[in-house]
Amino acid sequence: MEKLSELKEKNENTIFEYITTRETQYAQEIPIVGNWEWNMKTHIEESVQYKNGQIISGKNKNTPDEKPVKNIILPIISLQYRAEDIDVKDIHLWVDNPDLYHLSFLIKKYHDDVFVIENDVDTFLDDLKEEKIDFGGALSINVGKGVPEIINMQSVAFCDQTDIMSGPIGIKYAYSISQLKDMEERGWGDKDKGADTTIDELITLSESFKIPDTQSGKQVKTPGRYVEVYMVLGDLPEKYFDEDGDENKFSYQMQIVASYDTKVGKKGATLFKTKTKNPLKFVSRDKIYGRALGRGGIEELFEDQMWTNQSMATKKDMLISASKTLLKHTDPGLSARHPTGLKSLDNLELIELTDGKDISVLDTYPRNISLFDNALSEWEQHAQRMGSATDPLLGESPTAGTPFRLQERVVMEGKGQHEYRRGKFAKHIEEIYKDEIIPYISKKITEDIEFLSELTTEEMQNISDNIAIKETNQENINRILSDGEPLRAEEMEVFKQKAKENFYKGGNKKFIKILKDELKGASIRVKVNILNKQKDLGVMADKLTNVFRSIFANPEGFQQVMQIPAAAKAFNEMLEVSGLSAMNFNIGVPQLQAPQEATQAPPQAVPQDTSQSPQ
Repeated sequence: MEKLSELKEKNENTIFEYITTRETQYAQEIPIVGNWEWNMKTHIEESVQYKNGQIISGKNKNTPDEKPVKNIILPIISLQYRAEDIDVKDIHLWVDNPDLYHLSFLIKKYHDDVFVIENDVDTFLDDLKEEKIDFGGALSINVGKGVPEIINMQSVAFCDQTDIMSGPIGIKYAYSISQLKDMEERGWGDKDKGADTTIDELITLSESFKIPDTQSGKQVKTPGRYVEVYMVLGDLPEKYFDEDGDENKFSYQMQIVASYDTKVGKKGATLFKTKTKNPLKFVSRDKIYGRALGRGGIEELFEDQMWTNQSMATKKDMLISASKTLLKHTDPGLSARHPTGLKSLDNLELIELTDGKDISVLDTYPRNISLFDNALSEWEQHAQRMGSATDPLLGESPTAGTPFRLQERVVMEGKGQHEYRRGKFAKHIEEIYKDEIIPYISKKITEDIEFLSELTTEEMQNISDNIAIKETNQENINRILSDGEPLRAEEMEVFKQKAKENFYKGGNKKFIKILKDELKGASIRVKVNILNKQKDLGVMADKLTNVFRSIFANPEGFQQVMQIPAAAKAFNEMLEVSGLSAMNFNIGVPQLQAPQEATQAPPQAVPQDTSQSPQ
């Protein structure tokens, strides 16, 4: 770590001087390996440009000779968004306590029907995933709400380009007047919380433009007024927190600093500062040792897109040349008679030529254009391989004669890389839930909460069974206390059936109420289950059809075969390999019964004839 004496030599005596110095350093490249140098700011800018079909060198709008762009990146990136998606339905919460496990139902329904909707968890997961795929990493910050806020990589003003989580990081925002006023609720502008100026005083210094790129200094004129605000997080000298602090000690701080223009240049004003724990979480896509961001989904297609653009530009020049009609002639006087050429002639107009002279069209056919068509096809195919975007995954129809099983196998193999990345992303989502979301939910569910929920068929059955048992037992107790006789068995069955019918009235939408402190102290766990995500319903239906066809064809024979332990085991393994669960078919290896010994009846005595035969 740098001592304060070293900071002074770099004109970093204040937090604002520290920000401006580090922001300038952020534009410098860092060595990765060999001759490979990398800059995070440039990487992010190029990723945004390539994704949106822009030329890195820029398009000159003042000249008609613009460069053509064939965007091969966007379809592949869109495929990765879909293939690596994690849905909120894959997130399962439960109470990690055997005595309270039955309350997991309440946790699940509150999460799925209330928390997810109120906090727009779907959008959070989608935005975090897209940020990770685009740039090779995604950053979020815990702000004490239901879900974290995503820090867009384009808003990073500076960071440690070798490890984004190890050093201080600065995030730059352009806040409107109303947004700044809202931040007063968080203590911004409160001089008791380290502020140099109030929000109202700062608003008077605001300008009607934004500067999204401070390195180039380009301003964007806007109809409203904005203030540039930096949020700095990381281990900073105590001197930045307290003027009398130890200059050789560091602590993890959050500093909110505004920037404004004066006659002598830019100045900074602290709006808020505090000591805190690291509220950031970072997920990498494909890690690269020595740099802050992993390999981005757009980055791995840089080369393909660049050469595709080059081929398109060359092809465009060839087509422009081929579109021109050039004439050649052998008549010396023709040029004198038509000094501007034959452009002004009407259709079927006659041209006078000297005897023995001729005029014809010059051949400008682009004979090499097929070479560039082939090159474009090769680069596009290479990009698909790099992005694990095979034709079946892109929705392309297979060639005629391709067997269905082969096509299915190709699709499954093509999803392999995406499933691997989804698994790593799922672990990051579990970490966010464990550290940030579950503590928030644990506080909310200790209050009185009532909400409308739509129950599944299985949930309706389970709840109706429990309600029927509870109400029948209560009725039985009431009957014993009043009449001294319990309900008869047939009366209990009738009462249970009636209780179920009453519960089913009104459909499967029911109000659920969580009583205050009912879940107080309940330990909640989370699991993101992605194993059954993206099921191909058509393939699954085909597998089930084959199973049922075999059973229905000869049910008695099927049952007899399942009595053989080896056959039952093989059938269960086949179901598991097909992605089906043997438990759903209630088929297991039967236990062989010991053969019963035949009991032999005792021999009976042969009756003897005691009568005397006649002599």
